[in-house]
This record gives sequence, C-alpha cells and structure tokens, in this order.
Amino acid sequence: MVMDNYTTHTAGSLYKAFKPEEALRILNKLEFHFTPKHASWLNMVEIEIGNMNQQCLGRRIESWEMLHKELSAWEMRRNDAQASINWMFNVDGAREKFTKAYANLNQS
Repeated sequence: MVMDNYTTHTAGSLYKAFKPEEALRILNKLEFHFTPKHASWLNMVEIEIGNMNQQCLGRRIESWEMLHKELSAWEMRRNDAQASINWMFNVDGAREKFTKAYANLNQS
C-alpha cells in the first residue's frame, strides 16, 4: 500500500475501522510504502488531482449538480483520451535527487 504522508496515515486507521482481530488480519497482508514528505510531485494521485484542478476546477462552479456534471465530463474525457502519466523517474535518478534525504535517514 502506498501512502502519501507518513505522519497522518497509519496502520492505526484499520483499528478504528475494524475489530482488532480483523485489523490485524488485514495488516498482515499489507506492506506500507510512503512517498517522501516534501515530494508530492512523485505521487501519481497528486499529479492527477493537479491536472483536474487545472483543467476542470480552476473557476467558480455554482452548484453541486454542476460540479458533479463537470467532474464527470472531465473524467470521461481523460478516460476516452487514455490519459496517462509518463513516469520517467528511475532508481539512479531517484538516488541522485534524494541524496540529502538519504543522508538525513542515515543520521537518525
């Protein structure tokens, strides 16, 4: 499971939603990975939300009904166009970009 903010998303959320036995059963099937705190641009969901804001929501929308209609139309256009993210980050690029972050982790 990929989570976008280490400080707010925790396994404890499952214990709030489920009985302890069920939460533990689910947790035993999961492996958590977190995107860096100051690198939301690495998170594909954040990228897509940014696209939605820029392409669809960057103006006043007068009602919930209109909002739903606009978002549905935007989603349909994105899906029809088979819009995707051209992920060009590789391991070497990440290591170079996050040299300082690795150093901070090693000092902890």
